[in-house]
Amino acid sequence: MPGQLSVSALYISPGHNYFGHHGKPAGDHPLRRVERVRCRAGRGLEGDRFLDHREDYRGQITFFSLEVYEELCERLGVHDRHPGVFRRNVITRGDNLNRYVGRDFELQGVRFRGIAECSPCYWMDQAFGAGAKALLAGRGGLRAKILSDGILRAMAGG
Repeated sequence: MPGQLSVSALYISPGHNYFGHHGKPAGDHPLRRVERVRCRAGRGLEGDRFLDHREDYRGQITFFSLEVYEELCERLGVHDRHPGVFRRNVITRGDNLNRYVGRDFELQGVRFRGIAECSPCYWMDQAFGAGAKALLAGRGGLRAKILSDGILRAMAGG
C-alpha cells in the first residue's frame, strides 16, 4: 500500500464520554496520552474503554489522521485543542486512512484489519469546534480489529 503510516500519538481512556451518551451530557472520563500501548488480538487496547467491549467488536482500535486534524485547526481557527479530543486511539501521519478499509495492514509489527470509517457525530462540534462534524465527513478516522498481539509506540517528537 502507498504511504508511510507512522504513529504520532496514542490515547486511551477508561470510560466513554460520547459513546452511549446520546440525549445525555457528555461523560468526563479522562483521556490519557501514553507513549506505548499493548494491543490484544481480538480484544482491544489495555487500559482502554473498548477492551473486551463485545466479542468481535469492529472498533477494537481507532485511528485518526494528524493531517486531517491540522486542516481542521486551520479551517476552523481552533488552536487550543489537541488531536485526542476526537477520542481516537492512534493519531497517525503519512497516509489516507480510508485506503485501509476492508484491508489487513501492519503497523510497528502489529497486524490490523481496517473495518470502517469512524463516522463523525454531533459530539465533534462540541469536542473540537462548530463545523467539525461537517468537515470530518468521509475522513473521521478508521475503526479496526486487532489481529495480533503487540505494542504500539508513539514516535519521538510526534
